Amino acid sequence: MQPEDVKQVALIESQTFSIPWSEEAFFDSLALPHTIFVVAEEQGEIAGYCGMYTSFQEGEIVNVAVAEKYRRQGVAGRMLEFLFFEGLKKEVSSFFLEVRESNTAAIGLYECFGFRQIGLRKNFYEKPREHALIMWKE
Repeated sequence: MQPEDVKQVALIESQTFSIPWSEEAFFDSLALPHTIFVVAEEQGEIAGYCGMYTSFQEGEIVNVAVAEKYRRQGVAGRMLEFLFFEGLKKEVSSFFLEVRESNTAAIGLYECFGFRQIGLRKNFYEKPREHALIMWKE
């Protein structure tokens, strides 16, 4: 992800999440040395994006989102594969994330990549209030 991608990314974010990150939040994250944010492009249009914060050998995956018209075409999976590859280059050996417990499509995708549920964060999400599954992969 480059700074010039943030406007399109923030639009997808606002269409995907009930409490979206602002453009400023993306710019701030991009400036940090321990982050990896990637985008998927289709003919100059951002199809999706995802990010990861790294700390020692752990990577926390955040903000996985795909624009509506590109969903169910493998975009999220390809982005995650690239994110794992980039993480391994930084010696990240384990990955974790939180996902709404009702988001069965995302949970299924993460399970295909070897993630497993290791915990539950009660009432983690708002609008609507919902538990988050904590998922882990080594």
